[in-house]
Amino acid sequence: MGLIITILAGALIGWIASKIMGTDAQMGALANIVAGIVGSAIGGFIIGQGFNLNASFNPIQLIVGIVGACILIGIVKLLMGGRRSAV
Repeated sequence: MGLIITILAGALIGWIASKIMGTDAQMGALANIVAGIVGSAIGGFIIGQGFNLNASFNPIQLIVGIVGACILIGIVKLLMGGRRSAV
C-alpha cells in the first residue's frame, strides 16, 4: 500500500511542480511521478529528513516535495538549455 501512496503522491507533487515551473504541457504522467518522487527526495535531503516514505499525510512533506520537484525541474531546464524537456 505504501508504494501506491508514494506513486500517487509523486504524481500530485510532480503535477503541481510542473504547473509552478510552466512545464506541464511538456511533461506526461510518468515524468510527473518521477519528478514528484525524486523531487521529494531532494527536498527531504535539503531539510535533512532523507527518504521518509511513510504512508501518513503530512502537509509539510507535501510542501517540501513540491519545492524539491521545482528544484529538479529547474535543474533539468537549465541543463537542457532551451530545448523541450521532460524530467
